[in-house]
Amino acid sequence: MPTIEKDAVASVHYTGTLPESGEVFDSSEGRDPLTFLVGHKQMIPGFEEELMGAEKGERRTFTLEPERAYGPKIAEAIQQIPSEMFGEITPEPGMTLMSDVGPFNVVSVDGDTVTVDFNHKLAGETLQFSVEVVDVRAASEEELAHGHAHGPDDNEH
Repeated sequence: MPTIEKDAVASVHYTGTLPESGEVFDSSEGRDPLTFLVGHKQMIPGFEEELMGAEKGERRTFTLEPERAYGPKIAEAIQQIPSEMFGEITPEPGMTLMSDVGPFNVVSVDGDTVTVDFNHKLAGETLQFSVEVVDVRAASEEELAHGHAHGPDDNEH
């Protein structure tokens, strides 16, 4: 029976929670399983590491410290910028917006100054995952060449 290893295609159902509060931050429940090409930086490092060697039907629960998940929160990624930089958009706390360097979250608005955070929303967080391996198979040559898993029809792009 194939196991999860580098260059395998794994399909998993998962639920991710914040251990301190029990809050679910992401889940595949009610959706198709998450399918990914193992070892090609599509997943956070600890997620793949914890699933190595798992077989179809296996369930694993594990906790990832920030260093093995989205990394520590970086103070320099929190910046204050003038509200005029937002153009037509009226920034409000809690908004997630896109910039040339990636997504960011609006933390606060104080007059003409907007505090934004370029850290991932889960940076600095310890994460817990409950995972069920739905399928494991060898990747096709095309998937390896493209660097990602394809869907059932081998043409998902």
